[in-house]
Amino acid sequence: MSVVPSSLLPTYARPAFRGRIGRDVRSGHYAVPHRYRLHLAPSGPGCLGIALTHALLRLDDTLPLTVLPETPDTPDGGYTALRPLYEASAYLYEGPAAPPVLSDGWTGRIVSTHAPDILRDLALRFRGDKPDLLPEEHRGEIEAIADLCERSINGAAQRAGELGLDGEAAHRDPLAVLFAALGSLERRLTGRAYVLGDGPTAADVHVWVTLVQLDTVHRWHLDAAAMDRVAGHPALWAYAQRLAARTEFARHLDIDAVLRRHRSHCRGREAAGAAIRLVDWSAPPR
Repeated sequence: MSVVPSSLLPTYARPAFRGRIGRDVRSGHYAVPHRYRLHLAPSGPGCLGIALTHALLRLDDTLPLTVLPETPDTPDGGYTALRPLYEASAYLYEGPAAPPVLSDGWTGRIVSTHAPDILRDLALRFRGDKPDLLPEEHRGEIEAIADLCERSINGAAQRAGELGLDGEAAHRDPLAVLFAALGSLERRLTGRAYVLGDGPTAADVHVWVTLVQLDTVHRWHLDAAAMDRVAGHPALWAYAQRLAARTEFARHLDIDAVLRRHRSHCRGREAAGAAIRLVDWSAPPR
């Protein structure tokens, strides 16, 4: 396991534990029922993606899940409940005790706090006879879609709404990136039930969680004209609505909790935004 000391990270980043779940006993950490536990606050996008993966793989009886409140309870953005795990895992640990956390019940220590690694290890090591969320032939494409979501949608939307951007071009350029990314997903989802074909994969986890963020958080940082253009992707938003009605997707989604978390640490401007959300995220699950 590697630990990145807080002194070597930007102030906005949390120290990362980067242990991995291996294939067998030789790896140290290997998939054993009831050995590990997830600690998540699904009001955050990284935790929501892991919770969704956990639900799609039906891991309740294999890998227990502890759901934390939507907002941290310590001044540094951490959780009191996670502090013992962090202190047991790193000598004189002083950073925030923040989720997501994959902990090892055998050692009482943290395996990983890195959301992408945790998601991959759930899909690869705990799958069993459950759906293949990371099919070998699509892994490169899934990584590209994850990058598109993070950089060209989440990152671009955040950048477009930041305070301190001088001049119209400073807002227009990230918006162009955002609309290009949404357009590429619109074309991909036209006539398709899922991002990569007939069943859900990790690509759907990335895209759906990103759309939740765009329609609940980023919309407050974009003006009404931008949100009108965001709305102009009917296949994309129909897809989001369709998945929102599935139990696995809806199970850990609490829109009010997402908004409370956002408001607790929002540093961007509260712009005009869309008066009505693009998706009814509380649609009855099926």
